[in-house]
Amino acid sequence: MPLGDMVYEPGGRLQHVYFPTTAIVSLHYTCENGASAEIAGVGNEGMVGVSLFMGGNTTPSSAVVQTGGYGYRLASELLIAEFNRGGPMLRLLLRYSQALLTQMAQTGACNRHHSVAQQLCRWLLLTLDRLPANDLVMTQELIASMLGVRRESVTEAAGLLRDRGVISYRRGHITVLDRKGLQTHVCECYGVVKAEFDRLLGDVLYQ
Repeated sequence: MPLGDMVYEPGGRLQHVYFPTTAIVSLHYTCENGASAEIAGVGNEGMVGVSLFMGGNTTPSSAVVQTGGYGYRLASELLIAEFNRGGPMLRLLLRYSQALLTQMAQTGACNRHHSVAQQLCRWLLLTLDRLPANDLVMTQELIASMLGVRRESVTEAAGLLRDRGVISYRRGHITVLDRKGLQTHVCECYGVVKAEFDRLLGDVLYQ
């Protein structure tokens, strides 16, 4: 799953679902005027394509690979067949869907009420939770697109975190130097999302 790959486009019929392992996929919504923002991210804790078993085969959002890596792809009819059996897979997918809805709702509230620096900390921490290292291959332009803000705002927020020794960055790369520092500057939204994933999926995520 290479960086920037379009997993599905708005309104497209879902032929497959994806279970990222080392890749991270961004669920994105783009407005008519071209403005866009991330509504959720999916890494090794989840799957891409929940609308398939939630009652529809399409979605108004797009899914783009945010961090290149690998994942498993499964034909949609196979997932639906397993879901319709009503066993453990159904219960697990519904629990994940609830956690994903929490992430989407909290992202919307965060983008409306919290500073760009707090949003950046939330986004970095959620991304780090899905990666084995503290290095992110990510431009400030892409982060600005994820957060739905101007690039200058991301530059200012990243500069603040750099000056406080929390991160370092060079073009296309961000390294988190102090994770506890990030947690000090983040808003409550990160904790809400993490707690809900732990509550609903902790028995799967931490086996």
